[in-house]
Amino acid sequence: MRKAFLVISITILAITAILIYIDWKFSLLLAIFIPLILMGLYDMYQSKHTIKRNFPLLGRMRYLLEDIGPEMRQYFIETDTEGKPFNRLQRSMVYSRSKKESDAKPFGTQLNTYSKGYEWINHSIKAIPFEELNHNPRVKIGSSQCTKPYFASMFNISAMSYGSLSKNAIIALNNGAKEGGFYHNTGEGGLSPYHLQGGDVVWNIGTGYFSCRNSDGTFNADEFEKRAILDVVKMIEIKFSQGAKPGHGGILPKEKVTDEIAAIRLVDKGHDIISPPSHSAFKTPLELMDFVRLLREKSGGKPIGMKICIGNKAEFIAICKAMISTETYIDFITVDGGEGGTGAAPPEYSDHVGMPLRDAVAFVYDCLNGFGIKDQIKIIASGKVISGFDIIHNLSIGADLCNSARGMMFALGCIQALECHTNTCLTGIATQNPKLTRGLVPEQKSVRVARYQMETVKSAVDLMASAGIAHPDDVTRDCVTTRLDSNKVATFAQLYPELEKGSLLDVNSIPEEFLYFWKKAKADTF
Repeated sequence: MRKAFLVISITILAITAILIYIDWKFSLLLAIFIPLILMGLYDMYQSKHTIKRNFPLLGRMRYLLEDIGPEMRQYFIETDTEGKPFNRLQRSMVYSRSKKESDAKPFGTQLNTYSKGYEWINHSIKAIPFEELNHNPRVKIGSSQCTKPYFASMFNISAMSYGSLSKNAIIALNNGAKEGGFYHNTGEGGLSPYHLQGGDVVWNIGTGYFSCRNSDGTFNADEFEKRAILDVVKMIEIKFSQGAKPGHGGILPKEKVTDEIAAIRLVDKGHDIISPPSHSAFKTPLELMDFVRLLREKSGGKPIGMKICIGNKAEFIAICKAMISTETYIDFITVDGGEGGTGAAPPEYSDHVGMPLRDAVAFVYDCLNGFGIKDQIKIIASGKVISGFDIIHNLSIGADLCNSARGMMFALGCIQALECHTNTCLTGIATQNPKLTRGLVPEQKSVRVARYQMETVKSAVDLMASAGIAHPDDVTRDCVTTRLDSNKVATFAQLYPELEKGSLLDVNSIPEEFLYFWKKAKADTF
């Protein structure tokens, strides 16, 4: 192949030279063939890529096809129900709602209702007329120890940092939250000026303590207080782990670290920003309770919560034991599913680390109820929540409200190109390249975010009305049924039998499936 390419190249050059000698107009041929020949010669003698070395020029087609493969599959090959992680039907639903277009579909469902995993709402003969319900119900977040409780929407913007997302994307999300009356989680990247457009904010504080850290990376209480007392900051969330890479720590590639981002995060520029895998402000569950009290005091009594992807069950039970022994309550727990999210991660982490959302929410609810403290703490489900059914599905398992990251990104115009980590996002959402971010106009996209959220909440309320349920607090585990196989179904109440309230307080009443982890859990160590 290489020898043939060399012979063909020499022949083309000779013929082109003769033609140019006959008529100068043929120099156009030279302008076409010379670059191709030079590329081919380079391919022959480079040593990095075997295919290009063995098949000069032609070998480049392989890399081109590989590069555009996701787009080819998305637009020309995949069916409406095959795309991953979100199929075309799901994406189209978000786009339609964000544009306030009809999302109705004719001719019945395209889903296989007899396939394993198919789920449905158990509607009621005593359905409630939709117009009799509150179309935007609020959920109170704040334990008896919280002096400034927050009344949250059922559906909110999940944690996405400025740095991972562009300035324009953050502005659009925050203005959307302002227009729609729901909250915007900052992600662990710190509290930026773009989060302060007037929308309600949940300040996510990760292991890097961005926007509230000392130069050595430790927590700075004064920097925290300065920002936590801002009126738009409604709640504080301590991040333990995220579904994309639990136990790994966040990563922002140095290509995305601008001078502004470094200043916001209180870090140096010129290298990847890597959050440690664990916190330095506390080392035990009991010390975590001290940290919770400190944050509550410095924030002026605002709700203090935690975000966690469940891994070792004993560690979460240890946190519950610490709350009981110190009589200190976290106000909310955001449960992130191990299915992953907007954050880029090694495939082993995305695919095989962390408990999936459904099991995690059920476990957290049962622990809190078993220790008799669920009435103090709200559960927020976060992970592949984009529809009204997704909201009711999670409320049925035990959540009180939901967050969405990728759904909100679709509302911004995300096309699921899967380039979030490359700084080349075509839609200007997950990039710091100004040539790309200029295409995202915040004034236009904020309206779409607000519309999508409103229509999705309306859908969830409509589903509750069909099930005869008046408020999110009243959704129970018998609300949703799932198919186990082609001829066997069960409600979540059957799959996840609820623990009796207080049953984890006495070793004699602990269910067998909890006993091993309960004995292993200690309030003075993780």
